[in-house]
Amino acid sequence: MNTDITASTKPEYPVIDRNPAFTKTVGNFNTLDYLRLITISGVSVTVGYLSGIRPNIRGPSMVTGGLIGVMGGFMYAYQNSAGRLMGFFPNEDEVARHKKYQLKRLESASNAQFDYSKVSGSSNSDGIEIGIGQFTCAQKSEVDYMER
Repeated sequence: MNTDITASTKPEYPVIDRNPAFTKTVGNFNTLDYLRLITISGVSVTVGYLSGIRPNIRGPSMVTGGLIGVMGGFMYAYQNSAGRLMGFFPNEDEVARHKKYQLKRLESASNAQFDYSKVSGSSNSDGIEIGIGQFTCAQKSEVDYMER
């Protein structure tokens, strides 16, 4: 049985991340997500308190309702955030933020200044390998230039 939602439903909006990580999804929560989480939690605490009046277990009932509300509100906010990242819900703000981040990343990569005293390189038949500090980059297209 195929449980992959993308196999049956195609995204209607731009896809930012097909499989967002937990931290990326939680980091993508917007104000409305937090408002929904707080609202669901508050309503659940109230319902828990009111349902515990008659048997006189207001405290434990309120705590249980609150825990259920926090978990339910978090799952609802997480679902909305992941849906926006995967393109299943409207995501204009996320697309604009993602484009801005990508442009900033490209600009910083193009303006990068390297300390060439830390660069070490070697050439072999597969290409050239350049190490900068702890990072290593292998590119075959630069072999001719570096061997001159």
